[in-house]
Amino acid sequence: MANRPTEEDRIEAIQRLLSGLEKGSDAHELAAAVGDLHPRTDTFPGEVFMELAADALDIAGISRDTSISYEGLREAHLPECGFRGRENRKIQYAILTSAALRAGLKPDLLDEVIWWQNDDYWRYALFATVGLIRAAADLQGIPVAQLARQIAEHHGVTDAS
Repeated sequence: MANRPTEEDRIEAIQRLLSGLEKGSDAHELAAAVGDLHPRTDTFPGEVFMELAADALDIAGISRDTSISYEGLREAHLPECGFRGRENRKIQYAILTSAALRAGLKPDLLDEVIWWQNDDYWRYALFATVGLIRAAADLQGIPVAQLARQIAEHHGVTDAS
C-alpha cells in the first residue's frame, strides 16, 4: 500500500469488514483480515470503520426514541473481546465517536489518539463497529449479515464477499 491510503484502500477495508461480518467472523478474525491495510502511524482504516458504525446506526433508525444502551453493549455484542485498564477507555472512545459522527459531530481523532501508547486506533474502531453493527441488527430483529449487506449497498459495494 502507498504511504497515504487511497480510495481503493478504503473500498477494500469496507469489503473485508462487511464480508467478514456476513460470514460470521468474530472481531479478532476481522482485525486479522484488515490489519495489512493499516499504515504505521496512521488512523486508517479506523475512520472508515467509524463511518460504517455511524451508517449502521442510521440505517437501523437509532435515535433518542429507539436507542442502544451503552451499558452492557460490549458484553452482549463483543463477547470475544476482553478489555482491561486503558483498553476500556479506548473502546469507549471508539464507540462514542461513532455515535457522535452519526449525530453530525466530527471527532478530533488525531488530538485524542496521538496520546495512545500503541498505534491501535484502527483496531478499537473495528471492535466498536462490530459491536454497534451487531447491536443495531439485534435492535432491528435482523441478522447481522443482512445489516452488513445494507451498509455495503449504502456504500455502493455490491459484492462484499
